[in-house]
Amino acid sequence: MYNLQLLTILEKVMGKSYQLKNGEHAFYCPFCNHHKKKMQVNLETQKYHCWVCNEGGHKIGILLRKMGASKHIIKEVLQLLNDYIGYEKDKKETVHDVSLPKEYKPLYIKSDDVIYRNAMHYLRKRGIGLKEILRYSIGYCDYGVYSNRIIIPSYDEDGKLNYFIARDIFPNSNMKYKNPPMSKDTVVFELFINWNEPIVLVEGSFDAIAVRKNVIPLLGKFPSKSLVKKLVTKKVKKVYVALDTDAKKDSAKLVQFLMDHGIESYLLLMNEKDPAELGFENFWKRIKETEKSTFSDIVKGKLYG
Repeated sequence: MYNLQLLTILEKVMGKSYQLKNGEHAFYCPFCNHHKKKMQVNLETQKYHCWVCNEGGHKIGILLRKMGASKHIIKEVLQLLNDYIGYEKDKKETVHDVSLPKEYKPLYIKSDDVIYRNAMHYLRKRGIGLKEILRYSIGYCDYGVYSNRIIIPSYDEDGKLNYFIARDIFPNSNMKYKNPPMSKDTVVFELFINWNEPIVLVEGSFDAIAVRKNVIPLLGKFPSKSLVKKLVTKKVKKVYVALDTDAKKDSAKLVQFLMDHGIESYLLLMNEKDPAELGFENFWKRIKETEKSTFSDIVKGKLYG
């Protein structure tokens, strides 16, 4: 998300770029005005360098000042960089054990406990049965920090826990989701992903469970840095974006971002229903009916979302 925001701001000033194999972005150089994009900018390290006039440096803020960018743009970039550096520092300094809550109980083990019954009732209402409970190791907590919550673990490609979703089962809850003490910069449900096949991106974990096949929940509107890196390094060829109906503009931005990275992208029109409401069969029917997105689709999504 940080890289996407920074790239969007830079392209406002320097024009469209294209991504290189090393993760850097190539722009037209504003200093020598070479006819090819010879200015390379690394969004991670902030280093920039032109291979023609040798103009370079280590701070994107200084690059923008040299170009005469507006104070508003420079302030926006510096704020973004400060937020990111602060986040990375906090993440390094805060070490947590990546583990499920000690109160976690698997739902496949039957119980007469009232929370167990309410948890099963909640899942049935969402179309989730024993098959999904076993596949995703869904459990619950009847006491502790995550009491009255469904627990949905996520595992990486090596089978190690990398996150878990904690959803309250009661409708009058003030906090539907309670984030665990671990970074959201991960690939949720990565254990089930085949990177050689088309990927489906959805918002929430229940959407992903409904879609079933090769689907990754974003837990929001935009992919994590780790997910973007995976999509690029694994050379994913095709991605379907199926965010909820209230996120049309965000869906369009995400599709454009993927297309800019050379990934064939499809923007699904959800027509007032999210993937969980559509269900497995209707969702995949809509996948088959969806054509590859074009620039025109992106513009329409941004303007009329």
